[in-house]
Amino acid sequence: MITLTAASVLPDDGTTGTLAGRVWLPQAEGPAVVAVRADGVFDVTASFPTVSALCEADNPAEKLHAARGERIGDLERILANTPPDRRNRNEPWLLAPLDLQVIKAAGVTFAISMLERVIEERARGNPASAEAIRKEIVRLIGDDLSKLKPGSAEAMRLKQVLVEQQAWSQYLEVGIGPDAEIFTKAPVMSSVGTGMDAGLHPKSTWNNPEPEVVLAVSSRGNIVGAALGNDVNLRDFEGRSALLLSKAKDNNASSAIGPLLRLFDASFSLDDVRKMEVGLNVKGEDGFVLDGHSSIAKISRDPTDLVAQTIGPVHQYPDGFVLFLGTMFAPVKDRDAPGQGFTHKADDIVTIAAPELGRLVNRMRMSDDCEPWTFGVGALMRNLARRELL
Repeated sequence: MITLTAASVLPDDGTTGTLAGRVWLPQAEGPAVVAVRADGVFDVTASFPTVSALCEADNPAEKLHAARGERIGDLERILANTPPDRRNRNEPWLLAPLDLQVIKAAGVTFAISMLERVIEERARGNPASAEAIRKEIVRLIGDDLSKLKPGSAEAMRLKQVLVEQQAWSQYLEVGIGPDAEIFTKAPVMSSVGTGMDAGLHPKSTWNNPEPEVVLAVSSRGNIVGAALGNDVNLRDFEGRSALLLSKAKDNNASSAIGPLLRLFDASFSLDDVRKMEVGLNVKGEDGFVLDGHSSIAKISRDPTDLVAQTIGPVHQYPDGFVLFLGTMFAPVKDRDAPGQGFTHKADDIVTIAAPELGRLVNRMRMSDDCEPWTFGVGALMRNLARRELL
């Protein structure tokens, strides 16, 4: 059971920063864009019909402060009503803090996760063979490539050596080559927020959470804020074939983002993101506990490089996008039999946390057991038009 409180969800400095989010309003039969402040949660949809529109402002943090809005309640009460198994559908609840933005993700942006992706590929989705392959890969290329700049002459020399030893991989190509892996994680508006159930494909037997920072980027390529994310991954599907990436990544409720979007202002900037430590905790009903972390300081590609490889003359995003930055976390702790590594079980509680961004908490379920996604872009447009907000 998930219990959410303001103290457990907010950043360590509380409401000092500029915090935007979305709340479902039962009386409106639709979502509200909200500002979370010390004195409550305020509906600012009259000023910004969508979070995307807010992110398009010249100075989103300044504009959100100026939009007073109507107070709709205490954050504490809204959070308590958010978990689906205890929700009163006549009261507001929290949603993921994005709407029209495309949900993009960068993969293989950390050396340690790159090695794990190579292992997945070679193991062909079989966790039993992963440990032996892990030792072989580390023998060939080591386990610390953090100082190797992707696309550099040194990286290309390493590539040649690995090709000669028949150890080259598509994951190494995007890990140390000039081009980053950027893919579409999930459909627009499909992400779940904190307190919600997150989804695993029911046919997957080897999967894991991916604790990440998620950047909010405007249509002009301006990075305007950040949230936490869980880029849920099916290691068996992706390991069997890279062509199964979409099935490994995109299932009902498999993208979790939250708890709120912290906009850049005097208290929080991209430099804070670059230094961020993202923690992970998984607790299972079987008593299993997994702890991990991801340090953005060890990322192989700067966030600005990843954004520049996502948007530009060859690809535009008129409503902006959000970008998962990738993770250095790769779980290898055995959960059941030795050598089998980690995989989720139903009802695992996953907490992803960073002092600057708060805590994203989700219960893991099979995707077909999670709430169906029914409120899409068309429903949002019709709802806002009916409320005379467009």
